[in-house]
Amino acid sequence: MSKKGSAADKSPIAESELPALFEPFANSKKTLLAVSGGPDSTALLVLAAKWRARQDRGPELIAATIDHKLRSASKAEAKTVAKLAASLGIAHRILEWKGKKPVTGVQEAAREVRFAMFSKLAKEIGADQLMTAHTRDDQAETVLHRMGRGSGIGGLAGIRRKHVRDGLGLARPFLDLPKARLVATLKKLRIPFATDPTNKDTKYLRARLRKLAPLLAKEGIDAANLALMAKRLGRANAALNRLADEAAFALRAGSEAGRAFEARGFFLMPEELSIRMLRNAVDAEGIEGPSELAKVEALYDALMRAHLGGEELRRTLAGALVSLTETALVVAAAPRRKSASGEVKRARTA
Repeated sequence: MSKKGSAADKSPIAESELPALFEPFANSKKTLLAVSGGPDSTALLVLAAKWRARQDRGPELIAATIDHKLRSASKAEAKTVAKLAASLGIAHRILEWKGKKPVTGVQEAAREVRFAMFSKLAKEIGADQLMTAHTRDDQAETVLHRMGRGSGIGGLAGIRRKHVRDGLGLARPFLDLPKARLVATLKKLRIPFATDPTNKDTKYLRARLRKLAPLLAKEGIDAANLALMAKRLGRANAALNRLADEAAFALRAGSEAGRAFEARGFFLMPEELSIRMLRNAVDAEGIEGPSELAKVEALYDALMRAHLGGEELRRTLAGALVSLTETALVVAAAPRRKSASGEVKRARTA
């Protein structure tokens, strides 16, 4: 998603730009490249290989392609990626999404399956980093999507350039680049790439957002500005997370189990910090998370009303038991309960 930009936004990526793109992720010992065969990930494969070939030291690169088996062309596309990787001296694996596919929410399910499969492969081969080809256009679409869902600051901060998920480092070197530059790079190098027809299928939300892009760009709501907003919100989100952690430490109270905060101090904190503290505690102690922000906000409101009324309150959320007394707010794992069959389960979430 991008507006009709400047010549620089459509220029091929020069080799002199590669160090700035890839060196922030060079501490990895072994990096797994996620390559679908589309223009963005094909450019990632080519440019990462070029960058690594110029370095005396750096991560070992291994590429992988997932054949989702959702389109008839997917198998051939995966084999094309394998041939390109071999020509670049990069080892390559093809992974297959086997089994029954969901009737609805296919794209969302595919994203989760991709991460699970890449994560599993990374563990098998000893890779400590997964590198993907998300661009500025992807960032803009993500921000718009989350705006439509009413996401909080963390959600509107969009995709992060570098972070860790389930012990696996995630790297996105192209996050500040427009997709057009990657396409221009491949055209200059005369390297073919696949096009996924579902990217234009308006039954999918992201395709509809792309269709809106030209209209939004005319009003200044273009990919560059949306990505800039996400970066600024990401900065604010990091600061708020740090303040929430410091507040949680300062307000900690003694408890035999779970996490406890001094009640009076907790409710005197700015609402945003208290909600973050509560959500972090619920996610740490519960087993059904991550918790939904809207549910945490509703729980906070109920706790505040009880506190102001001098009442005690006990609620469960995402597998955590939240208990408010006159002096403390305690978040612990919810007690287990037995089903009719005798199976032990967590207490039902409110």
